[in-house]
Amino acid sequence: MSKEKLYGKTLDELVAVTKKAGLPGYSAKQIAGWLYGKEINTLDEMTNLSKKMRERLSEEYEIGLSPPAGVTESRDGTKKYLFKVLSGKYIESAYIPEKNRATLCISSQAGCRMACIFCMTGRQLFQGNLSSNEILNQFRSIPEFGMITNIVYMGMGEPLDNIGEVLKSLEILTADWGYGWSPKRITLSTIGLKNRIREFLDKSRCHLAISLHSPFDDERERLMPVQRSSRIRDVIDIVREYDFTGQRRISFEYILFSGLNDTPAHVRELVRLISGLKCRINIIRFHEIPGTELKSPDQAEAERFRDALNKKGIPATVRASRGEDIGAACGLLSTLEQNKQKKLTE
Repeated sequence: MSKEKLYGKTLDELVAVTKKAGLPGYSAKQIAGWLYGKEINTLDEMTNLSKKMRERLSEEYEIGLSPPAGVTESRDGTKKYLFKVLSGKYIESAYIPEKNRATLCISSQAGCRMACIFCMTGRQLFQGNLSSNEILNQFRSIPEFGMITNIVYMGMGEPLDNIGEVLKSLEILTADWGYGWSPKRITLSTIGLKNRIREFLDKSRCHLAISLHSPFDDERERLMPVQRSSRIRDVIDIVREYDFTGQRRISFEYILFSGLNDTPAHVRELVRLISGLKCRINIIRFHEIPGTELKSPDQAEAERFRDALNKKGIPATVRASRGEDIGAACGLLSTLEQNKQKKLTE
């Protein structure tokens, strides 16, 4: 019988574990200190717990860390890690080193139910929510764990579609009994689920990035079916209720498709849509995927669009493309692995 994993549990959950095991109340904080303050892999390494306490825990529990199933490395230093989850499914994370920082892009679901036409992950369809353990294992189990300065929930899946486990993982990352990170080091990227975004903003102080991609309702709906139930204007109306003038930051992700959403009309409508909101637009050149007619603009086109927004008073930057030689588009690596495993079992 498989044992329950301790890594990824909140302090309240660890208190419940210790009560069930008949351990003293203070032991929950001791266990949290080992799980999130030390690089341990076994219960036996929790040396300030008595041997009897460790033996009692080990009857039902284990640490629950698992190494990557594979890795590919780009010429620019970007690494994509593959992890096996949910009894045979695969997800991926991207480690992106830069001069003064190192960002880890992590997944929150296997597959995705949002069905954006430009996303490889969406073609896998929804395969399951990741647990807090599986979300944080991507952070803890890579060799570069100690060098990570920033985390973005921008990998496979829609984080707000798995809000319970995502909020647990954010609590562990930022709590003083957990990793003690500043929320300013973490960004959650969402397609914009209007029935969940308020819960995130109320319960977390982490930065927010909203996938926009078009300011026009009909065009955005063709790109992102979620527009039918969560109109971007409604999402922005909710965001306007919150204060983004201090520590917390909001930005909008805008994937640029050549000849589609890069016209002067788009610039004008974007200005109208987010006018008065203290924010930034991150322009991303489309990473082309198989089976789509959508095309990526060149760098000069992206810079012209950026400059047009800047002239209208909207801060905008073009995000540097990373890892293009290893399939930078999210979901490509895991799709290849799942197709390979499927062939092996046929």
